[in-house]
Amino acid sequence: MPSTSDAGARVLLDARGMGVERGGRQLFHALDITVCAGELVHLRGANGAGKTTLMRVLAGLSRFGFDGEVAHRERCLFLGHHSAVKPLLTPRENLRWHPAGERFGDDATIDEALAAVGLYGYEDTPAAQLSAGQQRRVNLARLYLSRQPLWLLDEPFTAIDVQGVARLQARLVQHCRDGGAVLFTSHQSLDADVAVRTLDLEAVAY
Repeated sequence: MPSTSDAGARVLLDARGMGVERGGRQLFHALDITVCAGELVHLRGANGAGKTTLMRVLAGLSRFGFDGEVAHRERCLFLGHHSAVKPLLTPRENLRWHPAGERFGDDATIDEALAAVGLYGYEDTPAAQLSAGQQRRVNLARLYLSRQPLWLLDEPFTAIDVQGVARLQARLVQHCRDGGAVLFTSHQSLDADVAVRTLDLEAVAY
């Protein structure tokens, strides 16, 4: 059965005693992370603080150089800060499958997601011909397609314009209102009319 918090909310992620070591140096230690349905959580820290490493550990993609235990994790969608788009494929082809194995639906559904991130008319353009920001938006279109309840997003606002940032913020808020949860890293604060909980790696750094 899914675990619940003391307040009764469904727990989507529960990690205890997390610590990351890099190059023989402990970056942070004894970090507990609990993310419940409906929560939008901002993981903050300076460059090199271990945010990306921690996110990959939480997503189950890495175990190297970390302490602690991911005691519980619901099905999740992880998007790294690189575009992860294959340049020879079109945006539509890139979105048919996620590398983790999630199928995103038919072409009509995919085209709607591309339109939502401002890529209407680019569905059949090879990704190599798109700008860095457009390639980034191809990846972000997965947020309109995924059915995973937990989203782990590493620097989702990188290389997108002001309008794109506003659309993405609205999408994250809607996902949480629909019963999902988002844990994201970013150097900028979220400008949205919603409660955002902050986890600061500097507070648990050595």
